[in-house]
This record gives sequence, C-alpha cells and structure tokens, in this order.
Amino acid sequence: MPLIRELLIGGKDVPALSGRTTEDIAPYTGEVYATVAAAGPEDVTRAVDAADAAFEDWAALAPFARRAIFLKAADLLESRAEQVADLMAQEVGGTRPWAGFNVGLAANILREAGAAITAPRGEVLSAQEAGTLGLAVREPLGVVAAFAPWNAPVILGVRAVAAPLAAGNTVVVKPSEDAPIACGLLVADVLREAGLPDGVLNVVTNAREDAAEIAEALIADPRVRAVNFTGSTGVGRIIGTHAARHLKPAVLELGGKNAVLVLADADVDYAVDAVAFSMFMNSGQICMSGDRILVHESLAEEFTRKLSAKVAALPAGDPADPHTVVGPLVTASAAERVAGLVADAVGRGATVLTGGGRPEGAVHPATVLADVPKDAELYYAEAFGPLGVVEAFADDAAAIALANDTDNGLTCGIITENATHGLAVARRIRTGIVHINDQSVADEPHAPFGGVKASGYGRFGGRWGVEAFSNTRWVTLATQQAHFPF
Repeated sequence: MPLIRELLIGGKDVPALSGRTTEDIAPYTGEVYATVAAAGPEDVTRAVDAADAAFEDWAALAPFARRAIFLKAADLLESRAEQVADLMAQEVGGTRPWAGFNVGLAANILREAGAAITAPRGEVLSAQEAGTLGLAVREPLGVVAAFAPWNAPVILGVRAVAAPLAAGNTVVVKPSEDAPIACGLLVADVLREAGLPDGVLNVVTNAREDAAEIAEALIADPRVRAVNFTGSTGVGRIIGTHAARHLKPAVLELGGKNAVLVLADADVDYAVDAVAFSMFMNSGQICMSGDRILVHESLAEEFTRKLSAKVAALPAGDPADPHTVVGPLVTASAAERVAGLVADAVGRGATVLTGGGRPEGAVHPATVLADVPKDAELYYAEAFGPLGVVEAFADDAAAIALANDTDNGLTCGIITENATHGLAVARRIRTGIVHINDQSVADEPHAPFGGVKASGYGRFGGRWGVEAFSNTRWVTLATQQAHFPF
C-alpha cells in the first residue's frame, strides 16, 4: 500500500482544500510509493498565515530553548537512519551509503544551526556623538519561503530550513515533486517530534503541473520576506526573478559544470579513486559532481586506462542492494536525457571510453567519454547523471582556461601532491568552492557553501547562513541628552 501524506500547516496534517492529490513514483520499480496532497494557491496562503502567526513567539523564544529543539532533532534524525535509507531508496533511488551520508550531514547541519542560535551576533560600533553607544544587531526577517530539491533530499531539505529557523524566522517549504517526503515532510516530522512549535515550519506539497503557480504564489505573498532555492540554473533564474520583482533577498544555489584537475604532479591511483567518486556518487546527481576531468597530458594515458577499468566494474542497479554504487536516476526520463547527451556527443565525434548504450528503466550505465567537441550539448550542459568527460591539457594555463570555460562556477577539485602548486592554480579558477588535493564533491555544515556566475549567489552554512536570513539593524543608545541646533 502506498503511503498517504497530507500538507503540514499550523502543526496539523491537513488535506489540500481542493482535495487533490498527486503520486510519488519510485524510480527503480516505477510503482507508486506514496500519495501526497496537491496544494493550490489557497493552501499556500494558509501556510503563510500559520507561519506569520507563529513568527513573533518563535523569534522571542529563549535561545537555549530553541537550541535544544535543534539538538534533539539531530539525534532523532540519526536514530532513523535505517528508515531514511529505505525512504530514499524508494523515493529517489538513493543507495544506502548515500542515504547514510545524507543522515549524518543533515544531523550536523541541525547541530551547527543550534550552535548558531546562541553564538554572538552583532557588533559594538564607534559613535560620533559623545555618550552614545552604537550597535549593529542581527534580527530575523519574518516568514521565509524555502524550496528543497530531491537529489540530496535530507541534506538539502534540512539545509533549506535550518538557518532560517535558527535566525528566528518561520518557514514555508515547498519540497520537490520527486521527493516530497524525504526533503520536506520527513524533515518537518523530525523537528515536530523534537518540539518545534506549531506553525514555525509548514510544508506545502504539490502536483508537478502546479509547481510554477505554487512557487509564484509563495514568493509573492507580502508576508514572505526572503527566499532560498537549491536546484537547476534554469528554474533558479525564475525564482530569482520573482524574488527581485517583489524586492526580497534570495539565496540561490544552482547548477554546476564542475571540473576536477589532475595536475602533472598528482598521484594517479589516488586521482582515479577521487575522480570516480566525484563522477558517480549518487549516480552523478549532485550539483558538485565532476562533469569534466582535466588531466595533464603526461598522465592522460595511464589515468584514462585505470579510470575506465574502475568505472566499468562499478556495481549498478537496485538501490536497496548495499553493494550498489550506481543506482537509478530520479526518473526514467532523466536516464533518457543522459542517453541523449551521450548519443549527441558520440554523433559529433566523441569517443566512449566505457559505458554508453541504452538505459534500463531509470538506470543508465556509468559512462566516460573523451574527445567531446564544443558543438556537443554535453560540452557546456550539466550532465547530472552517471556521465563524465576526460580531456588532456598541456600546462596549467590551459587547464585553468578549460576549467573557467563555463557559465557556471560552483566547485572545483585539484589533484596534486604539491599544495603550493595547487593553491596557485586554485586562485585562478572562478568558483565559489575549491578543494586542493581532493575532488569536487564535499560539504561541511559550518562552511560557506555556494557558487558564482550561473551557479547562483548567497551562501548557506555556518554564520553565513544565519546572516543570509537575518537583517542588520543599527541601534543607538544615548547615555546623555543630545544638543540640537534649534
């Protein structure tokens, strides 16, 4: 029997006012995993009503009481690791190692957010007037609209709400249609069980065909004071445009076309392991995945041979099998899209080093290409699947030019045994994140996370996340009466 879930509004599970529902499909089997409420604009208004009503009390709640909720939620989430693994395997085709990583990092995001609640916020300013104390104080914004994606559902579902809540805001989250439970309702369940007051976090699920209308209604509500979105650059442009139209700040973490550079002084075996992870963790469905592997020409032959052999041996298929590395993509149509990128590139002269061929349902073979020409769609398009490209370079300048030849700028990995060399290269690559002697996929809850160029703007993580969802207010306190000219 499929699960049945409703909207969460004001602390209560309620159906959509229209009574409509939508199906949540398991990508590996193609069967209905759950049925969830399909909200309309009137339900968005109800959710914002609840968030707005809860804001004043939540913002005023003692910091240590708020922190305790976050810490308890982190422990509860970790205790549900097996449940989350089953949920992610069914809902998004996530493998068990990927689910375990989601739980661990998401729990630590909650702990970091809890720590931020009681951390010092604000500054004492020099004042022009004698006897006056100046303060710069951080204050919550109000209601925050959050959009959570499906690909790292527990991590990104928690991240979408943790910093806004920690800053004292209330939240209405619209989870992805492909993971309404894992990146929305599950997160709310854990926080609710941990003691989060009614109305502080509200979840609005929707049918896919209603997504644009729901998003616009949520952002347009005048009580919503900030927006965060993680997802594709194309949709992010729309979300950012809506936010700008209504003069609301937005944090946008968007797509990547990330490079991993294997410099001439790299350890080849280490580089092969690092690159395989960056390309195929979560079947390449990570915004930080290594789409482009740039290898110094002196290492190219050995590296390519060893990488191809490793990739060809990666276990693929059922996400519930603990040995599976390459599970299904989120939908069969996503696998067909990846197959189309491969076919287009090969048709224009690219070479298949390993993989290729047709997908089986939502499972696409782990694929590595070489000699991809610039006129192939894959050259600039984000693969977002188990697909990567290897290209050789002659020197650092050529590698840097190739790495920067993209509209995106999220992350980069530089494999080298010489940290000084790696840092010199890193300083010339235009990304929001760079990892020296490591690959492109990494996340830590206290670090500033986000990109540049078409990969978005603003930062999640640590104090940067709290700053993104709070206002700086100038406050002065005069300890003596001022003198006025008239």
